[in-house]
Amino acid sequence: MNDPRYRPCHKIFFRYEVPMRSNLALLLTTVTAAVACGVRPAAAADPQYSAEGISIPAATIDEPIRKQFSLEAAQNYLEQGALAWKRSRNCIACHTTGTYVQLRPSLSPVLGTPPQELREFLVEQVNAAHGTSIDELKKGIKPTEVAYMAHGMAEWDAHVAGKLSPETRSALSLLLKLQSADGSWGNTNCWPPFESSNYQAATVAALAIAAAPGFTRDLKPEQAQVVEKLVKYLQTQPAPHDYGRLLLLWTSNHMPKLLSTEQRQAIIEMLWSHQRADGGWSIRTFSTPEKWGGGNRAEKLRAEAEFKQPPSDGHQTGLVVYILRQANVPASDQRIQRAVQWLKSNQRQSGRWWTRSLNTDNYHFITYSGTFYPLLALYHCDALGPLSQTE
Repeated sequence: MNDPRYRPCHKIFFRYEVPMRSNLALLLTTVTAAVACGVRPAAAADPQYSAEGISIPAATIDEPIRKQFSLEAAQNYLEQGALAWKRSRNCIACHTTGTYVQLRPSLSPVLGTPPQELREFLVEQVNAAHGTSIDELKKGIKPTEVAYMAHGMAEWDAHVAGKLSPETRSALSLLLKLQSADGSWGNTNCWPPFESSNYQAATVAALAIAAAPGFTRDLKPEQAQVVEKLVKYLQTQPAPHDYGRLLLLWTSNHMPKLLSTEQRQAIIEMLWSHQRADGGWSIRTFSTPEKWGGGNRAEKLRAEAEFKQPPSDGHQTGLVVYILRQANVPASDQRIQRAVQWLKSNQRQSGRWWTRSLNTDNYHFITYSGTFYPLLALYHCDALGPLSQTE
């Protein structure tokens, strides 16, 4: 990265260049799964995402709200944002292109199958990782990077191929070799909520393992031990905050034996307790400032004018509804319907939903996951509709 506005939080992981084959090929030519390429203050007029032929306006709380929900606008924001990030940053960050890799396959029924280049690219990255020593791969955030790659491949198999591929099995086998002694996976804590703790990384690894069709049915003894250690870690390690408990419920939706019925219900009740008066949720109520990552955002968060009464946001409202629906909370529940109404009523003109960054008040890249999660929430509430009927 040569743009002086950006500074690295940590080193970029694998890098691979291939010829461009479609308008999404640039997105798929470099991966650093779950890597954030940190920001310095930006000028007020700077677009949120920009590259040749693409300019997405800055994300601000003042962006006009759309008169009518548009799936097309949301899809365009997500596809163009990911492409612009690749063109300008030449990496995949968890807040943008990493989120695309994880979540895009599950929306295939309404957005169409992701480009085949996505899977080919992830395979190339796993092959590159296999050429790196295990000792090197265990350093810093690299275990989390492999977890994101493996999860992306597993989601492709689950939602596109319908069966486990040898390449995905290879990615997961590598992932299992990178487990830390305590049962988690290495991460960093500089950019919450994604790159915030080893606990968060452990949930990504667990989701990758659970998503892969049939992977856990024929594990080698040493692999089964790793999975058992991961399960024990998630069962015994206290979540760092309520956001972590939300991630635990997400994981348990795909690993049914992870939590008891009573434990799952306790988390669900916790989620209801966080719902705002307008029907949405705010990410800021899910942790004290000191517990986000390493606590390095506490001063900034406490200084916010809305600190005591944070507004609902797209990231948290979408994520909570998505996870509650996976937990079999009926879409007809009036609390869910209030959230659906909030989502349908708060999409911005660009197609995204507003979420204020926990980190800096510059680019607010959290609006990217804060747009994917609402689409998933609406989809699982049968409130999304086909592309042709959302304008």
